[in-house]
Order: sequence, then C-alpha cells, then structure tokens
Amino acid sequence: MAILPLFPLGTVLMPGGRLPLQIFEPRYVQLLRDLLDGQDERSPVFGVVAIREGFEVGEDGVRALHPVGCGALLTQAAALEGERFLVVSEGTDRFRLDAIDESADTPYTTARVTWLTEPDGDPATVLDLAARLRAELTAFADATGQVPEFPADDRSLAYAVPDTVSLDVADRQRLLSSSDTESRLRLGLQLVRREREFASALGAVARAPLPPFSLN
Repeated sequence: MAILPLFPLGTVLMPGGRLPLQIFEPRYVQLLRDLLDGQDERSPVFGVVAIREGFEVGEDGVRALHPVGCGALLTQAAALEGERFLVVSEGTDRFRLDAIDESADTPYTTARVTWLTEPDGDPATVLDLAARLRAELTAFADATGQVPEFPADDRSLAYAVPDTVSLDVADRQRLLSSSDTESRLRLGLQLVRREREFASALGAVARAPLPPFSLN
C-alpha cells in the first residue's frame, strides 16, 4: 500500500500515455508545488483517476471515482501568469484505489492505493492477439489517414489502442482495468473491430482524438 496525491480527471490515463494539463485551481497548484518540493527525495508522481460521477472543476465537483487509476510522472512544468502552470506527465503504473486518506492534511485528495502487477497471460495467445490487433489498428489508421506507429511490445500495444481509435471514458477505463495483457489485447481487438463496423455503417471514420488537455 502507498500514499498518493490524486488528480481526478474526466479522462483515463494509460501507462506510457502522455498527459498535458493546465493547472490553476489552488489545491492543484499546491499539489504541483508539493511534488516539486519533494522531488529530491522521491519521484514527482501523482495519481490520475477518472471521474465516475461529478466534474473536474469545483470543490464539490467530484462525487465518485473509478477504482483503478494510473500513476503520472511529472516530466515538464512551466509557470504562466496568474498562478497558472502548464505541465506534462507520463503514465507509469496502474493502481487500485483502496481508500481516501481522510487524515492527510492536504487541500487536494490524498489516497491509499495498491500498485498493481502486470501479468501477461498465456504467451502463445498474447502473440496471436497482438498480431491480430496490430493488423486491425493498421487498417483503422489507414482509413483515417494516420501513420500507423504502434509500440513494439505487446503489453504497451494493449494500452495504446486509444492513441489510434477514438474511445469514450468507459471503454478506456475497461482497458485500464483489465487484469492482464491477454484480456486487454482481446478487449482492444473487440473495440477496434466495433469502431470499424460503426465507420462502415456510417460511411465515415472519426479520427482519434488529440492527447487529452485538461483545463483543470
């Protein structure tokens, strides 16, 4: 179990994903400062958890969070005028949200979490599913005019589906919450095929979204 500052968002961060944020709410400005002040002792990592009920902005905006989130390593930070900051983070490892730490003396939410392992599943099945998913993603990328660039390793490929295919928060959360690489690849394959069928029925294909940018 670990103690982790949380940044609830209306999106899902995947391991290896890139997350740009504009920070201006006082509580998250304090979170940023705490991360920077403590980076000599520990890596500046916070937790990103998708909001299940509520909104990003406002003291009482978040009412419920999803149970699985992703660590975010702060990689860049730039100060703007008026106590605003632009930061970029990279997804690290998944965690399970165990409980909100009510004893934490912080203006932002602090939680007790458990970092999750990354089992792969059956090796032969993983290889087969990854090959099929790469083929589906390549076809989808070609249809949307994208240049197909996918991670070489199968575990990262399973997390990279939203980089090519436009998925809502629920589908992204399902991918993040999958227990192993095999089940995540299988789900990714189902989602890409579903989106291709939608595109065929509608006669058009939506481009994958740009990396999420949250106006905190």
